[in-house]
Amino acid sequence: MSTARELMASAGVIPKKSKGQNFLIDDRVADRIVGYAGITPSDRVLEIGPGFGVLTDRLAGMGSSLTCIELDTKLASYIRSTYGDRLTLIEGDAVKVPFPEFDVLVSNLPYSVSTPIIFKLLEHPFRRAVVMVQKEFADRVVADVGSPEYSRLTVNLFYRAECEILEPVPASRFDPRPKVDSAVVGITPRPAPFEVLDERTFFKVTEACFNQRRKKIGTALRNYHLVESSEGIPYRDDRIEDLRPVEIAEIADAVFRSNGQ
Repeated sequence: MSTARELMASAGVIPKKSKGQNFLIDDRVADRIVGYAGITPSDRVLEIGPGFGVLTDRLAGMGSSLTCIELDTKLASYIRSTYGDRLTLIEGDAVKVPFPEFDVLVSNLPYSVSTPIIFKLLEHPFRRAVVMVQKEFADRVVADVGSPEYSRLTVNLFYRAECEILEPVPASRFDPRPKVDSAVVGITPRPAPFEVLDERTFFKVTEACFNQRRKKIGTALRNYHLVESSEGIPYRDDRIEDLRPVEIAEIADAVFRSNGQ
């Protein structure tokens, strides 16, 4: 098989940092990523950012169908000419284009869009997702309460899924070589571990408080006009980074009630 550099040259692709184009060049890592996905013959598989197809080679034919979303026109042309009708290609920005129905998502996610793609993923029903992301991003996914990495992403994912870091991937496994290491993350949806009165309010409260993580809960809620007064709001003098997801849910329920809903 041609090297990534040879493929880039033949396709006329100049990797763009703005698009997070760092191509995986380790076949063993690619094998393990696909293996973690646990794809069955009946699964509809979605791949975001196939690049030169290091994962696509393995995914094609494993499930009932494979859909790839690629933004770069030259890479899309390469995928189209290489795989033909073995897959469905959507050419566009995965943050903006509608996802097709899928059961399993596998992706070496471009670093620049990891957060919006994961939030978009959570809006869809699926069985399993395996994504390669920056190690710093992976640390946020599984962060503990009180750690600097604990974030809105952590809480939203915890509410909807079981997440785990499956393996670290050194920067040397990519071309061009990025400045930071990566990690493979597995995401498996599960029922929420606690109930909330209104999910929309829960996610709004989480967003408002993490966007002002240095402010007290009561102040953050008032600044976002989620409450007129923080009277009666639990943990109003605490900060969001010190609260477990179930405690954030208590705040959200109190906000929902305070608004007469």
